Amino acid sequence: MRGPNLLLFLLLIIGAAAFWGVTLFNRLVKKRNHVEDGWSGIDVQLKLRHDLIPNLVNVVKKYAEHEQDTLQKVINLRNAARGPHTPGQQSQDEQKLSQALSGLMVQVEAYPDLKANTNFIDLQQQLQKIEDDIQYARRYYNGAVREYNTAVQSFPSSIIANKYNFLEAEFFELDNPKHAENPEVKF
Repeated sequence: MRGPNLLLFLLLIIGAAAFWGVTLFNRLVKKRNHVEDGWSGIDVQLKLRHDLIPNLVNVVKKYAEHEQDTLQKVINLRNAARGPHTPGQQSQDEQKLSQALSGLMVQVEAYPDLKANTNFIDLQQQLQKIEDDIQYARRYYNGAVREYNTAVQSFPSSIIANKYNFLEAEFFELDNPKHAENPEVKF
């Protein structure tokens, strides 16, 4: 190969390499956007949960005057969980909040009038639905993180990821599998 053929061959190689790099970059951007979309879904559900908790606490307060420590703990944990967090920090705060809510639901068992209150029953049902939606959003988000992290870590896309600062994403995990279970809601 001489002259124009060599130049054409080199241009094809350079063009193919550029196309390959752009394709990998775009794939990483797409996967990162799926992670951000997944986190947005979790964030929406957590905000709904956080907004529901004061209503639940207020209804319980009317019936359970001497459970003030538990009610205050739930509110404090809810307020702590509302701040800006990384997924890892958020999952830790949400685990603590879930434990406190489970404890509150156990204490509610001692108040038959409260368990029969229609507002309380409605709030419990809303909480149960939100908890289910959080689990669905968490599964979606963690799947997107898994795919993104695999792309960031795998060769040859890791070359583009390192060059353009695509960092691994954090999973939204529960340390204790028992916390993955929804709080038991009895009617």
